[in-house]
Amino acid sequence: MDAKTLMFLALFHLIFLLSPSIINASSTRKIRVRKPCKSLVFYFHDIIYNGKNSHNATAVIVGAPAWGNKTILASQNHFGDLVVFDDPITLDNNLHSTPVGRAQGFYVYDKKDIFTAWLGFSFVFNSTEHKGSLNFAGADPLMNKTREISVIGGTGDFFMARGIATLMTDSFEGEVYFRLRTDIKLYECW
Repeated sequence: MDAKTLMFLALFHLIFLLSPSIINASSTRKIRVRKPCKSLVFYFHDIIYNGKNSHNATAVIVGAPAWGNKTILASQNHFGDLVVFDDPITLDNNLHSTPVGRAQGFYVYDKKDIFTAWLGFSFVFNSTEHKGSLNFAGADPLMNKTREISVIGGTGDFFMARGIATLMTDSFEGEVYFRLRTDIKLYECW
C-alpha cells in the first residue's frame, strides 16, 4: 500500500473508533437554563401632545421629517419622528393608579415601510418598594404582539442589573395614547 492509502485507512479507523464517544459526549451535554434573579411587571402610559392636550400630555414630538410637523405624527408609519416622554409607571393597567415612578426617555420611528421604533429610556422609581432606576434600549417592532428589549443597567435597588424586558401594547387610542405592559426579567442582580 502506498502512503496515501495508509493515511486514509488510519484516519478512517480513527474516526470510526472515536465516533461512538463523540456521539455519547454530545448527547449527554446539558443545556444550562438560567432563571431570572428578579421578575417585575409594570405598565407605562404615553399621552402624546396633539396641539390640544397640553394639560395631560406626557410625550412630545421634538423632531419630525420635512413632510411632518411637531404636533401630529408623520405619515409613512411616523418615519423620522422623534418623541421624548416622561410617562407614569403603574403596577396595573389603570392610568389613574398611583404611579410608582416615571418612564423617561425617547423613541424614534425608524422605518418608512414598517411601523417600528427604537427605544432608549429609564424607569425612575420613587415608591416605598423600589428606589433607583432601570435602563432599557433596543428595537421595538411595534406590529409584533410581544417584543424584547435589553435591560442594560440600573442604579439603587437595581445597581448594575441586566436582563430582558418583554413589551406588549396593552392598549392604544389612535395616535394620542398607548399603554405598554413591561414584563422585566433580570438575570444579573447585585
